[in-house]
Amino acid sequence: MQELLKRFENKKPEIIFEWSDSESEAEGWVVINSLRGGAAGGGTRMRKGLDKREVESLAKTMEVKFTVSGPAIGGAKSGINFDPKDPRKEDVLKRWYKAVTPLLKNYYGTGGDMNVDEIHEVIPITESYGIWHPQEGIVNGHFHATEPEKIRKIGQLRQGVSKVLEDPKYTPNGAKKYTVADMITGFGVAEAVRHYYQIWGGNLKGKRAVIQGWGNVGSAAACFLAVEGVKIVGIIDKNGGLINTEGYSLDEVRELFLNRIGNTLVSDDLIPFEEIDEKIWDLESEIFIPAAASRLITKEQSDRMIKAGLEVISCGANVPFADPEIFFGPIGTWTDQQVSVIPDFIANCGMARVFAYLMSQEVEVTDEAIFADVSQTIETALKNTFAENPTKTKLAESSFKIALAQLV
Repeated sequence: MQELLKRFENKKPEIIFEWSDSESEAEGWVVINSLRGGAAGGGTRMRKGLDKREVESLAKTMEVKFTVSGPAIGGAKSGINFDPKDPRKEDVLKRWYKAVTPLLKNYYGTGGDMNVDEIHEVIPITESYGIWHPQEGIVNGHFHATEPEKIRKIGQLRQGVSKVLEDPKYTPNGAKKYTVADMITGFGVAEAVRHYYQIWGGNLKGKRAVIQGWGNVGSAAACFLAVEGVKIVGIIDKNGGLINTEGYSLDEVRELFLNRIGNTLVSDDLIPFEEIDEKIWDLESEIFIPAAASRLITKEQSDRMIKAGLEVISCGANVPFADPEIFFGPIGTWTDQQVSVIPDFIANCGMARVFAYLMSQEVEVTDEAIFADVSQTIETALKNTFAENPTKTKLAESSFKIALAQLV
């Protein structure tokens, strides 16, 4: 596996598009790792301090993810080095998408990612430049769709991704309307845990979970886990966190979900970050959901969680371990040898799978059908991993082996 991984990591990306904004300090990159199957896909993220290396590593991560989610295309990613809180953000995004329109028309499909919203930013801005849907490049480059097929696939994408959820199973209660795009990745991260206990054995109900990050992924995963009877005992976010050793009730978790401001945890009981960061890694818990930024989890944090009874990590963030390697460095490898690590390309493939599902032949565009398809995709991937390795360690290594065999 390590030899395959090295070959895949060291292979130069096929296309790197570099952009410097004419009216601000923003700079950006589209990295297309390969045009496998005639196209490539991957979302657009924005953060201050982002660099080309991060975008390259995320493009490679996407290529691995497509071996699970489909379609059989290359991995790509867009990254913009700019402060997403800057009031000029919308204008920067408009100039960015104008520059990358030729790629999005022909062979590259994108979506939302960190600090860039699929529904409110990506879709309206790209539409204003005549792109039917941000995934149009994949419909053209990979599927070579005829005009009627293209109209149908794009219609399914438009309807499905922005679909307002109606089934109470898939949305927290409250007046605000949530879309498939808001909930699906967190749902998949939680389903990965549920399927893990079904396949490898054990009872999910009553397990305790710690959540890192309270954006769409972490907060939605917490809600879906709480529905299954998991006790959310700790939440750590960039501004602070919460601890309840008895576990927050489903209603309390949903309230924390609904009270978010942007991607930020809001509570009268918020513990300051320095204090929560001291305590949370020693909380007795079996499940850990890293769903904040990439490359945060240190060896010391992993070790403390393992000593406190950790059983499984379901990676909501891409490359959550603080290793410099693109996929799998010493911290990730060591943790994978101690406990069950469900890798990001399986656990958080929800949105990629939704795109693939909606681009297939005529499909049912209902809440139940879309969410069931994501759940089944993750279950199939984990069953393939179990067939390769039925032990409760080295899950990530075994999963990479299966994926890389298709790519290298």
